[in-house]
Amino acid sequence: MRRIQTYILLACLFAAVSALSYLIHYLIFEDVHHIFIYMIGDFAFLPLEVFLVVIVIERILTRREKMTIREKLNMVVGAFFSEIGDQLLRNLLHCMQMNKEISQNLNIRPDWTRTNFKKAVNFARNLHYEPDCQELDLERLRATLVGKRQFLLTLLENPNILEHERFTDLLWATFHLTEELEARASLDDLPESDIGHIAIDIERLFSLLIVEWVDYAEHLQSNYPYLFSLMTRIHPFQETPSAVVRA
Repeated sequence: MRRIQTYILLACLFAAVSALSYLIHYLIFEDVHHIFIYMIGDFAFLPLEVFLVVIVIERILTRREKMTIREKLNMVVGAFFSEIGDQLLRNLLHCMQMNKEISQNLNIRPDWTRTNFKKAVNFARNLHYEPDCQELDLERLRATLVGKRQFLLTLLENPNILEHERFTDLLWATFHLTEELEARASLDDLPESDIGHIAIDIERLFSLLIVEWVDYAEHLQSNYPYLFSLMTRIHPFQETPSAVVRA
């Protein structure tokens, strides 16, 4: 309410200054005809001026600002995968009942096109992963997540992540799984109902993780081909990942 009153006060102030300026002009030159000619001309140009300034220029500046924020955010996403995301992909993939099908559809190669990436994202979003916690070392997973908690908290402090809802959801899913595993004194001999609950948390995390990973891979291919080249050699969705460049 106070902001609206401020805007009204400023509008009245500017209108008064404008009226005073026209009055001074009239007192000096006593030419009403001249005043109205320029006044009508200014009003005639006003809609075009508003269009150019408010719509065209503002959109250009807003788009440039969003691109800058997006670039900074992709650096944050890259740090996440370098620090913990790639490791989670490798560890969680093995406990997925459809891990072979997942690997076939997400085996990103250097010659992938936008169509390939789109198909991979659609596959990742629509698949039911059904993790088998018996195939997963929960103690090791807990140690990994707890060890990276401070790093994840640092990522949350970055204001740019507010522009990327999916990545924010990924961070929260990671935190939630960390808290679920840490809250249990022991991860041995858990009842089936509890294992099923943890499996749901793992499925949520993995589904968000691979969608974000594919999106980040496409970004690297378009903007940083040298980083994309390394990713295609070391990602876990291939039979023999290796950073060594072979002929």
